Amino acid sequence: MQGTQTVMKSLRIMARVSVALLFVPFLAGELAPGSLAQNASREGYDIVLNGGRVIDPESKLDGIRSVGLRGKQIVAISVRPLRGKVTIDATGMVVAPGLIDLHSHGQDDENYRYKARDGVTTALELEVGTADIPAWYAERRDKALINFGATVGHVPVRMKVMGDTGTWLPRDKAILPRATVEQNSRIRDLILEGLKAGAVGVGFGIAYVPGTRREEIFDVFQLAAGEGVTCFTHVRSHGAVEPGSALESMQEVIANAVATGASLHIVHVTSTGLVQTPECLELIDGARRRGIDVTTEAYPYTAAMTGIETAIFDEGWQQKLGVNYGDLQWVASGERLNAESFARYRREGGLVVIHSIPERIALLAVTHPEIMIASDGVINGGKGHPRGAGSYARVLGRYVREQKTLSLMDALRKMSLLPAQRLEKSVPMMRNKGRIRIGADADLIVFDPERVIDRATFEDPARYSEGIRHVFVNGAFVVRDEKLVEGVWPGVGVRR
Repeated sequence: MQGTQTVMKSLRIMARVSVALLFVPFLAGELAPGSLAQNASREGYDIVLNGGRVIDPESKLDGIRSVGLRGKQIVAISVRPLRGKVTIDATGMVVAPGLIDLHSHGQDDENYRYKARDGVTTALELEVGTADIPAWYAERRDKALINFGATVGHVPVRMKVMGDTGTWLPRDKAILPRATVEQNSRIRDLILEGLKAGAVGVGFGIAYVPGTRREEIFDVFQLAAGEGVTCFTHVRSHGAVEPGSALESMQEVIANAVATGASLHIVHVTSTGLVQTPECLELIDGARRRGIDVTTEAYPYTAAMTGIETAIFDEGWQQKLGVNYGDLQWVASGERLNAESFARYRREGGLVVIHSIPERIALLAVTHPEIMIASDGVINGGKGHPRGAGSYARVLGRYVREQKTLSLMDALRKMSLLPAQRLEKSVPMMRNKGRIRIGADADLIVFDPERVIDRATFEDPARYSEGIRHVFVNGAFVVRDEKLVEGVWPGVGVRR
């Protein structure tokens, strides 16, 4: 009997030891919880990032970890070093989710290169959008350095229906005329077709088509609500001049969202609100507190940019924008304008920088916890606005490191997690972006927090950012050792 008890006691001890050994990887910190099944193999990983400061805004993780990638996914997060076919020593670097730009007009290889060097792994054209969703996505399939996507845009659809001669923004027939009943019906039909074809949402540039009746915009909000997508909206007017202030314009679209149940995202709040931005933010924040699904964004600069031929520069623009001719900078040459050159370039058409946003207003938006960072950027043949090349490194370098006006965690949240969350309800694939967790897409950046900075300027906007060491899109290097990787096209279309 005593021998039997001894044997049973030994068996119980062995069982407890076996159970304890099962959890050794967690207790020793070898693998992150949740990764055991995927990492039982000791064959290693495709790519390993060892010993970096991993920051994940979703889980609030901020610690030294190693990250293992296999295929297009993150499959391991460990407090111990991992083994991989390719191993990167990330000591002293920050490992963060790839950044997501909700407002990127530059949708070609030139622009994707600047985006990648700025830490952006997903760039989306959500304000203007396109009238032809299938063709837009087909043009970029298997040819994109980073992930891409677009809305079906009210403005380009209106241009198509009304026969406007503009190539990107309206020049004539879509600006002031009111749509007929038949034209309104055709506009709604084309927008619905775009949504059925996978558009991320509906884009609006109401300021570029000021003749559009409020009921036309309201009708499209109803359509968007029925399809469960977000309205990405450039509101009707700018500045504090009444009637027609930015606050009034935001009230229009927030009222539409309340009445229809549509999700609303107001683009570039600072360049619309200008000195009235604090009041506009009070309006948006108040609506959010009362359960309205409304968000906004801003870029970290004190100047806007748009087409000089557009309705933005119709009579009264100086008063609305709070600027004069000398505050305008012609993109093609960098020159400041006067009355004569303004009139000449307005007839010609082209991009102009508008130095109109006070520094205090730009700072307010960058530090607001719920305002996303979005570039509104485009570089064309090396010309444009520095926001097209440097928005994200500027936040990390200027506002986080130099001015210490927001934390690194908060900055990364505004540039990765918040944009992903803005889209994920209607675009499920975004649930695996903007995060560092097991099973998430391997869209990652590795940067030096002591060196990261933007280098693009208004005089020389086509300059790559510095300090963003490595960038991965769907598990593939697109930037390695601060150099673009040639001949790779891992970007995929983001769509419903």
